[in-house]
Amino acid sequence: MNNQKALLQAPSLSSEKSLKTLVENRTVYSLDNCELNLFETYSESTLVPLKFNDLVVTSMLRGKKVMHLFDDPGFDYLPGETVIIPSNVEMKIDFPEASFQNPTQCLALAIDHRKIEDTLVFLNERYPKEDELWRLNHKNYFFYNNTELANTINKLIRECMGFSITKDALVDLALQELLVRLIQTQTAQHINNGAVDTRSVIYAITQYIRANITKNINLKDLSERACMSTTSFYRYFKRELGMSPIEYILNEKIKQAKQLLKNPGIQINEVCFMAGFDDCNYFIRLFKKYEGITPKQYQMLYVN
Repeated sequence: MNNQKALLQAPSLSSEKSLKTLVENRTVYSLDNCELNLFETYSESTLVPLKFNDLVVTSMLRGKKVMHLFDDPGFDYLPGETVIIPSNVEMKIDFPEASFQNPTQCLALAIDHRKIEDTLVFLNERYPKEDELWRLNHKNYFFYNNTELANTINKLIRECMGFSITKDALVDLALQELLVRLIQTQTAQHINNGAVDTRSVIYAITQYIRANITKNINLKDLSERACMSTTSFYRYFKRELGMSPIEYILNEKIKQAKQLLKNPGIQINEVCFMAGFDDCNYFIRLFKKYEGITPKQYQMLYVN
């Protein structure tokens, strides 16, 4: 995956008169199978404890926190990032920059364990994976939002805060989608970190793509290597990683380009061809779409 973070659509902040506290002021939307919590903080604070009885999906909306989880070192938590926390695990949170001019806002979506179990059973029965079960990996708890994950979380925020008489049904569907997106995101991150089963088909295919990133890789070639029909392979790949093979290849090409651009002496057209692109104008447009800046602007970040 590239390092682009998809930001969420942050709900409006509470009015100053309605605030009950300046640290983790909480607004709650309760539904049948989940509870959406919106937390706002307007004052610097350290090691604020927070714990939920259910698994909770948290995403930053505004500002900056420092999260302390398990026995791991504290880490900066910023908009465009998501953290999954198992039930009954205490997090401790610092707010080093919070103020009325720069508040933090974070969502915490607590999901009923029965909803999670039912969804995983449904996925494993209806859409069995080739190499492993559908499951959440609690060790892989921090990642950047991709577009699909951000869209799903935005949908959940909108439905949970809405007034539709069918909102519980709509939220339940979105919860299923969220769990699928989270597992796909974790699988992609596993592959990036080299932590996936090396005997799996998806590992072999992604390794082949990386090793041949400068070549013209097509769907037919990948399908044959996976010993699948083109249609079956496409579905398999997208089910595992939440993106098409072509999207994955483009992600990898952009990653390669970013590594090359850290050399301030390299030319943009050289980077284009070394990352496997044939057309420099297309490369520049795609890079800007993924990273928000041009390749030259990205390269300038690494000039001393």
